[in-house]
Amino acid sequence: MTEYLRVDLDAEQWECRVCDHVIGPATASYKEGMLVHDRDPREIHPPILDPERYRFTFSPDPEWVRILEYYCPSCGTQVETEYAVPGHPPLYDMQPDLPALRAQWARREELKDAVTGPAVAGNPNDHQH
Repeated sequence: MTEYLRVDLDAEQWECRVCDHVIGPATASYKEGMLVHDRDPREIHPPILDPERYRFTFSPDPEWVRILEYYCPSCGTQVETEYAVPGHPPLYDMQPDLPALRAQWARREELKDAVTGPAVAGNPNDHQH
């Protein structure tokens, strides 16, 4: 599903792709089974102007925005990050159609190794834009 999340279609569970930890049911948001760090946005986007002298410093106001970081509770891999409005629930960003996925993967072989794309680095003198 993502770089760090997979769905076990037989068990209908979210799993960490790094450590195989079962995160929770695939019929619910994977975020419910994650560790969450509610980060002060000023840690990521520090003020450009002195906050002692200026009200607006080009840094997000934590009363208006928060940064939520989601981690696997077993291995600590950061799985997702989202900018959210304080007081609002986390975004429900993925709801897999499990019967459709099961039908699609019934016609395919199981992937044992990671799939990689073609090499993109070429001759530095070969400009193919």
